[in-house]
Amino acid sequence: MKMNLSPSSVSIGSPEYPPRLRILPDAPEELHYLGTLPEDCPTVAIVGARMCSSYGHSQAYAFGRELAAKGVQIVSGMAMGIDGYALEGALDAGGRAFAVLGSGADVCYPRSNRSIYQRLREHGGILSELPDGDGPLPWHFPMRNRIISALADIVLVVEAKEKSGSLITVDFALEQGKTVFAVPGRIGDLLSDGCNRLIAQGAGIACSPESLLAELPSFSAQKSPEEAEHSASPGISPEASSVLSCFETEQQLGYDDLISASSLAPPQLSLALMELILGGRIRESSGGTYVRTDRRI
Repeated sequence: MKMNLSPSSVSIGSPEYPPRLRILPDAPEELHYLGTLPEDCPTVAIVGARMCSSYGHSQAYAFGRELAAKGVQIVSGMAMGIDGYALEGALDAGGRAFAVLGSGADVCYPRSNRSIYQRLREHGGILSELPDGDGPLPWHFPMRNRIISALADIVLVVEAKEKSGSLITVDFALEQGKTVFAVPGRIGDLLSDGCNRLIAQGAGIACSPESLLAELPSFSAQKSPEEAEHSASPGISPEASSVLSCFETEQQLGYDDLISASSLAPPQLSLALMELILGGRIRESSGGTYVRTDRRI
């Protein structure tokens, strides 16, 4: 596909116009862009808090990098925090990444993401429905979120407060019939409230990139025998399934017991435990051990 390093535009009637946007009732009549346009292929949008934690930073980067390395196209808003880190991860993996701006495509906002902006021009794309030169006005951002979700198969939220602007993207995604995932966070952390509430309302639990790959049609048929064995526990990640299997002969297990029995690294185990607790599969007892509350294997 032709790459434009200076601003260009494509109309809704053009064969180059992204087909996923055509179905929007308020699809942009013109789309302005730098670099290339997104392809009609497996795509994940990654959004989240601007003022994220180090945990959010690492998760956004890891999901962006690992999904892009598997050939998944990454879309985000290039905002500070989660958006930028996800795009950075995708670019570092050599994958396809796209930013949808709340300003003209020729206006880099925020300026702190100038390096990401420059890399997207050469190894992905920058999109906007706004004319060149338009600044980042507050009402532009909710409007652009419908484009982010429309371009994606899955919207992944990594850290969000209970009233985060990222949840506007989730609302658009649900209206458009898209799948929503959230990375679980520690209960009580303000930056985890939005994600944990989404999970409680039925969003998928993103404990690993594989959780999302299993929902993308072109990847779900490519499971290894080990992944197929783990998927015997429906609706949970392979890591969580591995932890559940540790309770087959024991009713109560401590954290160290689970590290040894599951062979998971501590960060993976913590995410799996959070997934199982939020899903009602296990609970943490007062003695610091974990008790299985269902008997599904």
